[in-house]
Amino acid sequence: MTIHLVKLCVGADNIDDLRLWQNDEARHRGRPVCDTRHAPKRVEEVLAGGSLYWVIRGVIVVRQRVTAIDVVADPVTRTRCEISLDPALVLTSPQPRRAFQGWRYLTPEDAPADLTEAGEMADVLPETIRKELITLGIW
Repeated sequence: MTIHLVKLCVGADNIDDLRLWQNDEARHRGRPVCDTRHAPKRVEEVLAGGSLYWVIRGVIVVRQRVTAIDVVADPVTRTRCEISLDPALVLTSPQPRRAFQGWRYLTPEDAPADLTEAGEMADVLPETIRKELITLGIW
């Protein structure tokens, strides 16, 4: 069974900020990586087609497929977890989320649909307008 992860995208105001951060990560590490303190215990389920859903400004708006989960030694915290991600950013139907620390599991039933699957015109609607619609509670 597949399970997904949800994580706050701290410091990003929009998807373009996430894209810039990940391009920088890819230059340094060769791939986009999300560092966390604790590793998921359900690694096999996440790697069985799971994605990392990003919460930007209180709303899940984009996801990336998880390609690897590695626990690595760290001189400061002893260990940390590197979640390697597919570079493709997939826009999702907006789903509000309250702030939380770390990451959370997300079942496939509770995951927002990809915009292309939902029949939305994701490529046509600018992110500023999407964000305003979400803020107003219309979308």
